[in-house]
Amino acid sequence: MPSTKITVNSNGPLRVEGEFEILDPQGAAFGLAGRTVISLCRCGHSANKPFCDGSHKGVGFQDQQVARELPVPKPKP
Repeated sequence: MPSTKITVNSNGPLRVEGEFEILDPQGAAFGLAGRTVISLCRCGHSANKPFCDGSHKGVGFQDQQVARELPVPKPKP
C-alpha cells in the first residue's frame, strides 16, 4: 500500500491522503499545519488555489471519472 493516496472525485477536487508535501513553482513548501488529508482544486474557481474551497459546487463543475489505463509512454530520443 502506497504512503500517499490520491482520489479523483467526480465533479469535485483531487483528495490527497497520507504523507506528502506540496511545493510552489520555486520549490517552497506550502505550510499544511500537520494535515494528512487535503483537497486540491480542479475547477479553477477556488479562492484558495491550489486548495479546494468548495467553489465547484456553485459553478456546476462536472467531470466524471473512471479509472483507466494510460498508454505506454513513447521512448525519449
